[in-house]
Amino acid sequence: MRENGNRKNGFVGNTVRVLTGRMPAVMAAMLAVMLLTGCGGAYDGSYSEFNGQSSNSYSSTTASDSYYDYGLDMAPESAADEAYESGKNQAADALSQRKLIRTVNMEVETKEFDQLMNTLERQVQSIGGYIENMESYNGSSYNSNRSNRYANLTLRIPKNELDGFLDLVSDVGNVVRRNESVEDVTLSYVDLESHRNALRTEQERLLELLEQAETLEDILTIEDRLSNVRYQLESMESRLRTMDNQVDYSTVYLRVSEVQELTPVVEQTVWERIKEGFSDSLENIRIIALEIMIRFAVNTPYLVLLAVIAAVVLICVKVSVKYSAKKAAKKREAELRSQQNGTDTLGQG
Repeated sequence: MRENGNRKNGFVGNTVRVLTGRMPAVMAAMLAVMLLTGCGGAYDGSYSEFNGQSSNSYSSTTASDSYYDYGLDMAPESAADEAYESGKNQAADALSQRKLIRTVNMEVETKEFDQLMNTLERQVQSIGGYIENMESYNGSSYNSNRSNRYANLTLRIPKNELDGFLDLVSDVGNVVRRNESVEDVTLSYVDLESHRNALRTEQERLLELLEQAETLEDILTIEDRLSNVRYQLESMESRLRTMDNQVDYSTVYLRVSEVQELTPVVEQTVWERIKEGFSDSLENIRIIALEIMIRFAVNTPYLVLLAVIAAVVLICVKVSVKYSAKKAAKKREAELRSQQNGTDTLGQG
């Protein structure tokens, strides 16, 4: 048994011979690949419990001891050991740099809307960020009313420039609301990366086996497994790229509102609140009076047109009344003449 254990890949070879019996050599080699991948899957799942534990919690010595229980030797530089050590080192490197996704929600007021928007756009471009989405309202409408302008922006800012950008926004605008959240996706990232590496290893082994395959059955079996591995590998790489983008570029949801007066962001005394409320009331009265004057001036053509129409209607009504009165007078006069003629006829008779 020691001689068998000292052969190259002794553990995998013995296990394959016991399980496969008289299977073709290529199928046995495929099973060996699956066993190696299974070993990678075993330590892949262990990374989800890696946080706060020693990197030697699952050592190669422990694995070797378990193999000796079956009377088998394991070469210290076997493929399984290399795959495990590679995955462990990559996991340690990933855990040394946390994967944090930062998201910020801000609401800003300003009296200089155009100036603030231009400043934000220039700053985003200068730090290497970009505007992912923007919705703006310019304050005009069909009925000539005018309200304050606003804009809703979704910004992607490089993670190293986020704090400086937020400070700039606070300097150029009046921040009335800010909410920030941080999501740590380090462990999920490590799990995905480890699984991806295991799939890459399996893909390389399957390609080697495909070159050695001799029968059509072996070729079809290998290609089917290879197609499945490639599909999983592409899915893993896509998820990793998405996660990298979310980590490298923080997301800022920013609402910019144009106001006549900035909202105070400090606590006020009772007298200050009364004074400011009284001033706001006077300002509102002034705005309402000004709005009425503007509306009257804007709607003057309509008022003139209505006055002309009303005058025409009034003239028509007066003419109609006079005509009706004359017609009624003539009718009464005719009736009186008819009655008078009848009376004269009766008298003569």
